Amino acid sequence: MDRIELIAPCHFGLEAVLKREILNLGYEISEVEDGRVSFYGDRKAICRANIFLRTAERILLKVGQFRAVTFDELFEKTRAIPWEEYIPENGKFWVAKAASVKSKLFSPSDIQSIMKKAMVKRLQERYHTDWFTEEGAAFPVRVFFMKDVATVGIDTSGISLHKRGYREVSGKAPITETLAAALIMLTPWNKDRILVDPFCGSGTFLIEAAMMAANIAPGMNRSFTAEEWKNFIPKRDWYDSIDEAEALIHDEIETDIQGYDVDGSVIKVARRNAREAGVEHLIHFQERDVKELRHPKKYGFVITNPPYGERLEDKKDLPALYRTFGESFRTLDSWSAYMITSYEEAERYFGRKADKNRKIYNGMLKTYFYQFLGPKPPKRPGEGRREDGQNSICNGK
Repeated sequence: MDRIELIAPCHFGLEAVLKREILNLGYEISEVEDGRVSFYGDRKAICRANIFLRTAERILLKVGQFRAVTFDELFEKTRAIPWEEYIPENGKFWVAKAASVKSKLFSPSDIQSIMKKAMVKRLQERYHTDWFTEEGAAFPVRVFFMKDVATVGIDTSGISLHKRGYREVSGKAPITETLAAALIMLTPWNKDRILVDPFCGSGTFLIEAAMMAANIAPGMNRSFTAEEWKNFIPKRDWYDSIDEAEALIHDEIETDIQGYDVDGSVIKVARRNAREAGVEHLIHFQERDVKELRHPKKYGFVITNPPYGERLEDKKDLPALYRTFGESFRTLDSWSAYMITSYEEAERYFGRKADKNRKIYNGMLKTYFYQFLGPKPPKRPGEGRREDGQNSICNGK
C-alpha cells in the first residue's frame, strides 16, 4: 500500500489555503470539497501532514466511499472494506463520529452502531475469532454522508490539530490556531513586515505568525493517534518527519511582532503561551488600550480578532470600541488592517468600508474577515514578495 488517500478537513471557505499548503508539502491533490481537501501520498505523508499542516483540522486515512440508502446497504458495504489492512487483531476501533447531509440515512447513532457491527463481522472472519480485546492502539473511524454517498476515514490525528500544545488557557472569544494561521496566510504579511494585534487576547494570531516566521512546524509539541499504529506506519517515519521539522527551524531571527490588550491578566496568559510555543523572544506583549495603537514605521499590518459582544450587556460598548479602533488605525500611515468579527456594524463604526470582505464560519458563528488595504511598500533590491493576499507557506521538504 505505497499510495494512500488522505482527507484534511478545514474551516469552510479556507480550502484554497489548505490546498496550497498540501501542494507545498509535495503531495498530489485528489479532490477539493466544501470544508475539506483530499490528497494522495505514502504512509509517511500521515506523519508529515500532521506535523507540518497549519490549517488542517485533522488528517483522515480514507478507507472507503460508497452509496448507501438503507442500513442493510450500509452494513454490507462497510463490511466489504478491508479493515484488516489497517486494524490489528488487538486494535481498539469504533465509529467516533457520523455526520449526514441531504441523505436518507441521517441518524448518527444508528449509523455508528451499524458500522461498528459490520467492522466486527469483517474482522471476526479475517482473524478467526469471536472476541476482540481492543486493548491495543486506537483506530477511531469517521463517516460523512453527502447525498447518500458515505466517505469513510480513520482519524490519524486524535485531538484536533488546532490544539498545538502551547495554549492551555484562552482569553475571551478565542480564535482557533488553525483559523488564525489560515487568516494570516490570506494576507501578504511575511516575517520582514511589522505585525500588531491590538486585541491580542491569548496571543494566537501573534504566536502563529511567529511560528511561521521561525519556520516552526505546528505539530512539533504534541502527539497523534497514528503514532501507535506500529502495524501500519514504521516508527522511523515519525522520527524522520520530526528530524525534518527540527532541521527547518530558524528562530534566530529578528521580527517586529507586537500584541496589546487592555487586560493585564490576559497579557500574562499570552506571554505564557508564547513561551510554550518557543517564540516568546519574537513577540513583544504590552498592556495597552486600542486608543494607544501607534507605530513609527510604515507599511505595517494589523491582524486582529476584536470583541464581538458575545454577551448582550457587552454589545452596547461595541460602537465606541470599533470607532476608537478606526480612529487609531487612521494614524498609521500606509498600514493595512485585517479583522475577523461577527459584529455586523464593524465597518460603520470603524469608519471605512473594507476593500475586501470574506465570510468565514468560526465554528457555528458566522464571521466576516474585513480587509482594509494600504499601499504596497517600495520593492527593495533583489526582494521577491507577494502582495496578492496569498502568503507563502514554508515547504516541509
